[in-house]
Amino acid sequence: MVTGASTGLGAAIAIALAEAGAHVACHGNTRSPEATCERIKNAGGVAHAISGDLGIAETPKHLVDQTLERFGRIDILINNAGTIRRAPAADYSDEDWVAVIEVNLSSVFRLSKLVGKQMIERGDGGKIVNIASLLSFQGGITVPAYAASKGGVAQLTKALANEWAKHRINVNAIAPGYMRTSNTAALQADETRNRQILERIPAGRWGEPEDLAGAAVFLSSPASDYVNGHVLLVDGGWLGR
Repeated sequence: MVTGASTGLGAAIAIALAEAGAHVACHGNTRSPEATCERIKNAGGVAHAISGDLGIAETPKHLVDQTLERFGRIDILINNAGTIRRAPAADYSDEDWVAVIEVNLSSVFRLSKLVGKQMIERGDGGKIVNIASLLSFQGGITVPAYAASKGGVAQLTKALANEWAKHRINVNAIAPGYMRTSNTAALQADETRNRQILERIPAGRWGEPEDLAGAAVFLSSPASDYVNGHVLLVDGGWLGR
């Protein structure tokens, strides 16, 4: 199950997992995941569209139930869905704070808890991969809720790994760098910020959603069976500079 699979990072991850042989439940909220499902099906894969607003506390159970009804079990959970709202911290509204924390952090916990419990009861393990961020390590500017949520995702990843590794459930995270998606469209369009960002990235380019594919497949496969609680940077070298 891949949340936020309609476009961008989630779509690329869903397609990569399908290419590796997984049957994929593709989640969407404001945008339908049908296009992603069609790409998977046209390539000979198996996909199922699910939808729901992860800003609502009841949605994670609804999504898990839909996926189990279609596939019978969940072996891999990719917590990718996220949102961002920008404003100076002094002016940041409580509404924006709650909305971002609910989608980016609380839904990650709720989905992981539901899926993890079933993996434990089943007794044959599984993989949970959370999408963190460079702002799991850095503070950012005018995105206090996003930075707080992604810092929380990194710590939640470690906390769940500590509890569930003994059940052969690998909980890890991927921290993407500056990726060419709709979330960064404003930065890409700002000539000054775009130049500053590119100057800082040793790889010399923005990341593409497909750059996450290998990391996602690795952390979802038996190749990562002894990797627990790790936050894997896919950032073109940004954080090491």
